[in-house]
Amino acid sequence: MLKCNNLVKKYMQVTAVDGLNLEICPGKIYALLGPNGSGKSTLMKMIGGLTKPSSGSITLDGEPLNHKTKAKIAYMPTEAYFYNYMSCRDIGKYYQDFFRDFSYDKYIKLLADMDLKENLKAKEMSSGMMAKLKIAVTLSRSSEIVMLDEPLNGIDIIAREKIINTIISNISDETAVVLSSHLVDELEKIVDCAIFIKNGQCVLAGEAEELRQQQGKSIVEIYKEIYA
Repeated sequence: MLKCNNLVKKYMQVTAVDGLNLEICPGKIYALLGPNGSGKSTLMKMIGGLTKPSSGSITLDGEPLNHKTKAKIAYMPTEAYFYNYMSCRDIGKYYQDFFRDFSYDKYIKLLADMDLKENLKAKEMSSGMMAKLKIAVTLSRSSEIVMLDEPLNGIDIIAREKIINTIISNISDETAVVLSSHLVDELEKIVDCAIFIKNGQCVLAGEAEELRQQQGKSIVEIYKEIYA
């Protein structure tokens, strides 16, 4: 279990995450929901170890985040982070060198599933291709926590269902998956749990079906009510 306790992140006078409490359990797919500026990406970056909390704590299986726990977390940011000269093949070798749990064979299969050629270079990719590549390298790791920040960004409406199915079919039952997206209607079809972030705080969280029954509304309708 990953647990955030009274988590705070401040940038000068701006509080991006404000006293957030959250638990993420294995074997579930979570939708991390909220508009731009709500704190979703900052939260993911703290869990991924890319930025430190101003206060509060994050633990994985009861242990504070360290180099060992961070090795169990795979994080895909919204930004493109590959050098332009790198080909898909280069990027796979790069990940293989850095992550012990990275499967190059799985990566090559995912590239084929995403219709990406191994010799295709980063500078030649469209935004949709880059989005697919980032998903492929992230899912090629065997991690306890997989976080995909806006995985459907740049993906056309026809390819979204295929991408979602690819994500679902390439995660284990012991893995917790956190998906952040503005496309709430797309996520509602597949997630087990929903987490609503507003002004850096978790204002509502729970099993998706329980939330629907309690609120008498769909996740999309709950989203509109919270953020309208």
